[in-house]
Amino acid sequence: QVQLVESGGGLVQAGGSLRLSCVASGRTFSIYAMGWFRQAPGKEREFVAGISRSGSSTGYADSVKGRFFISRDNAKNMVYLQMNSLKPEDTAVYYCAAAPMVHVTTRLTAYTYWGQGTQVTVSS
Repeated sequence: QVQLVESGGGLVQAGGSLRLSCVASGRTFSIYAMGWFRQAPGKEREFVAGISRSGSSTGYADSVKGRFFISRDNAKNMVYLQMNSLKPEDTAVYYCAAAPMVHVTTRLTAYTYWGQGTQVTVSS
């Protein structure tokens, strides 16, 4: 079992930056690929960014490519999402998730563990 807890959300002005963090419990963090998803009211949950087990490869949704950056520190059981040049349309609840995969996956159903989410609100 893996427990995930996100933090770092909040209210930020358009054009600003936030860094989200996710800490995982247990001693098996390094066997999971990790991802960030987001869900706005009335919309489906969507893939934002993913990172492989070792951190050697990453993947991003087209909507955030060049603005958001995912990283991980397996020694600390942490995964991060650096969000720059934020736009009002980035407003959503952001979730970190773990998948028993080696490589990055965008498939929501591949992720078996989910955090509780953290709210990100970007004002115009």
